[in-house]
Amino acid sequence: MADNARARKLADRIQVVVAETLDRRIKDPRLGFVTITDARVTGDLREATVFYTVYGDDEERAASAAALESAKGVLRSEVGRQTGVRYTPTLAFVPDALPDNARTIDDLLDKARNKDAEVRQASAGAKFAGEADPYRKPGETDADERDEDDTAE
Repeated sequence: MADNARARKLADRIQVVVAETLDRRIKDPRLGFVTITDARVTGDLREATVFYTVYGDDEERAASAAALESAKGVLRSEVGRQTGVRYTPTLAFVPDALPDNARTIDDLLDKARNKDAEVRQASAGAKFAGEADPYRKPGETDADERDEDDTAE
């Protein structure tokens, strides 16, 4: 069992090797604008998960996924050659959900801004139900309370 620091270093190296190999050696026309965003290696250093994003529509994403699957052997041999580990980890390519999550967060923030604008617009001409400042301040006399106490007796 390897320590976490070694697994992290190997994952970082795999990310760099896969990105460089995709850029320089893989000439598949199906491969679009692929960005390798992260790589993770299991604790026993036997399996590596490589996260990627593709710029484009769903058709281009599917074509790039197929190109990555077909180039998996070349990428794995290059990882083994450049890392020098005893057992070259198997590679699994997973589309990164980060852009979709960012888009969802942006949509939610836009909705919140619109709701805030609606509330601000609705409260523009509103007035306080009572006094503007209903709290007592030190040093002020409360003549109204004394008058009420006198009338109650």
